[in-house]
Amino acid sequence: MAKPQVVQGMDVVAYVRLYENASKEAGQLIPYQTSLSFDPQRDSDTTQTKDGVVSTTSSLETEIEVEFVNNISKVSDDLYDALIKNKRVEIWIVNLARRRNKETDKIEYHTWYAQGKVSEDSNDNDPDDNSTRDVTFTVEGEPQRGWTEMPEESREELAYVFRGLGVASGSDETGKGTAWKDADRGTGAETIAKQE
Repeated sequence: MAKPQVVQGMDVVAYVRLYENASKEAGQLIPYQTSLSFDPQRDSDTTQTKDGVVSTTSSLETEIEVEFVNNISKVSDDLYDALIKNKRVEIWIVNLARRRNKETDKIEYHTWYAQGKVSEDSNDNDPDDNSTRDVTFTVEGEPQRGWTEMPEESREELAYVFRGLGVASGSDETGKGTAWKDADRGTGAETIAKQE
C-alpha cells in the first residue's frame, strides 16, 4: 500500500466568481491568500433512553473562510459586491498537489465546488502591517467534489510562465520562447557541435 501524501496548505487555493458571470468569465484566484478553511459540519445531539442512546443529526452546514492581503483587483471588488448586493457566488477549493491525467492528457485537479453567499468581509488596517481581509462564505446546499482543468491564465496567476526575449504580444504571449520540459534534459549539445 502506498504511503499517504501529506497535503501542504500552500497547495490548496480558492477561486471565486459571481454566479451571474458564469457565461462571461472563468473562476478567478483570490490574490495573496494567507489562510483558507473549509468547514463542513453537522450538529448532533443524543437522547438517553432506557434502551441506550439515540442520536440525531442536523442538516449539513458549510462555511468557507479565506484570509488574504487586501489588494486592488476585480476579485477583491467582486467580493465586496457579493456581500453588499447579496449576490450568489461560486467557490472552488483547488488542491494543486492532487491531480490526474484524463484520456486527453490534460491535467485535472481535485476540487471542492460550492455555491453560496458572502456572509462576512472583515477588513483590518493596522498602521504597521499590510491591510488584510477575512471573507466568510456560507454555502447553500451540499458542496460537490470533482476534478477541474486549470485554464492557462489560472496557472500563470500561481507562477509566471517562461517567456523568450521576443516581444510578448496578444498574438504571441510567449515572446518566442518555449518552456522547459523534462524531455529537454541533455539536449542542445548536438546543435552546438553542428554549428562549429
